[in-house]
Order: sequence, then structure tokens, then C-alpha cells
Amino acid sequence: MAWILLLAAGVLEIVWAFSMKISQGFTRPGASLVTILAMLASFGLLSISMKTLPLGTAYTVWTGIGAVGAFIVGIVVLGEPLTVVRGLAAVLIVAGLILMKFSNGA
Repeated sequence: MAWILLLAAGVLEIVWAFSMKISQGFTRPGASLVTILAMLASFGLLSISMKTLPLGTAYTVWTGIGAVGAFIVGIVVLGEPLTVVRGLAAVLIVAGLILMKFSNGA
């Protein structure tokens, strides 16, 4: 169950990163509200998952999901460039997440 909550927390991190971008520096109330609510929910789910998962594993996976997810949203939704180096960096992050999952034995 902790892994499912951690996955949901990571997805919410993507949501708040994207909504923060479109809030234009918290000048758009709707996007700003989504940012704050998604942040709170993401932190809450992360904290619950940390009751059973090791800190290093939970935090690394949470930030990794957010980083790679925001990277993909940036490319697909915002038209940011996909270069070989950026793509390789994302692949390495995902590889690290997979290793972190298996290192926990759960």
C-alpha cells in the first residue's frame, strides 16, 4: 500500500509542478489553488508512505517521479525541447528509481 501512496504522491508532484508553471508566479488564482492543494496532498501521501518505507527510498522515488513526470509534461504539453542529453538524463533517473525500488526488497 505504501508504494501505491508514494506513486500517487509522485503524480501529485507532477500536477503541482505543472500548475505552478501555469500559475505565472501565483498570479492566476485557479492554477495557484491547484498548486497549493496538490502540494499539500502530495506531501501528505508522501508522509504516510514514509511510515513503512525508508526515508531515502521514499524521498528519492517521490522526487524522481516528479522530475521525470514534469520533464515529460514539459515536452508534451509545453513544447519544451527533447534533446539526446535531456532524454538520457531522464532514462538515468528512471533507472535509479527502479534500482531504489528493488533495493528496498518490497
